[in-house]
Amino acid sequence: MVYPKHGVGQISEFKKINIGGIDVETYVIKFEKDKANGMVPVNKQSHLRALATINQVNKCISILKSKPKIKRSMWSRRAQEYESKISSGKIYELAEVVRDLNKGDDLMVDQSYSERQLFEKAYERILSEFKIILNISIEDTQKKIR
Repeated sequence: MVYPKHGVGQISEFKKINIGGIDVETYVIKFEKDKANGMVPVNKQSHLRALATINQVNKCISILKSKPKIKRSMWSRRAQEYESKISSGKIYELAEVVRDLNKGDDLMVDQSYSERQLFEKAYERILSEFKIILNISIEDTQKKIR
């Protein structure tokens, strides 16, 4: 499953917990990359999505190959839009952020700290999802994305 706020995770168990005297049914989600667990109440499962399909991965790769679409608005506004796309949980929007913020080999020279942070966040999320879907090593996944 993908939990947009935290990335790719696997539902490890279904658990009832008591919060303030109220029993709440939750999904416990294990995030391998962060070595962390999270809980999502069952009635909030709409915040989760299944992993992308191979067709969606192929469309994402097409997006990544396309020409970046960089608006000339102020950075703070663009950063807010990029953050919104990353948190949306939509795989195509994630691919757009990676495409638009990718500076290739000039990454360190041409990007501000906040641009690098947003790029790395989006790149890590798309990388982890592609790795699982394509069932290949992290190195081969990186080559595929490049």
